[in-house]
Amino acid sequence: MTQIEIIARDNLATEVSSITLGVGPLSGVEERLLEHAYPVASAGSIAEGAELIIRSTPIRVKCTSCNRESTAEPNRLVCGHCNDWRTELISGDELLLIRLELDKANETASPAGALI
Repeated sequence: MTQIEIIARDNLATEVSSITLGVGPLSGVEERLLEHAYPVASAGSIAEGAELIIRSTPIRVKCTSCNRESTAEPNRLVCGHCNDWRTELISGDELLLIRLELDKANETASPAGALI
């Protein structure tokens, strides 16, 4: 919650309406457990009661043989173009804060809040 609280404070927000996270299949984060833990983790914070939106991010690799990028499967990190196993992981192991929707006190221009 620290990163969210800092962003909210820096933007003079009174509350956080929604939090969007990107979770890669290789991140080690179990989405269902995260959803269940969120109310406890956010209790008493500026994000308490905010909607939690979780988006799965794809696994992407770069082939060291053909130098191309492709998507891959968790147990099969091979190049989607030449099927070589010598690849480098580009994405799929992350837990990212993608978006916050913030509400500000006395803000009339944007009733839905500020988007970060």
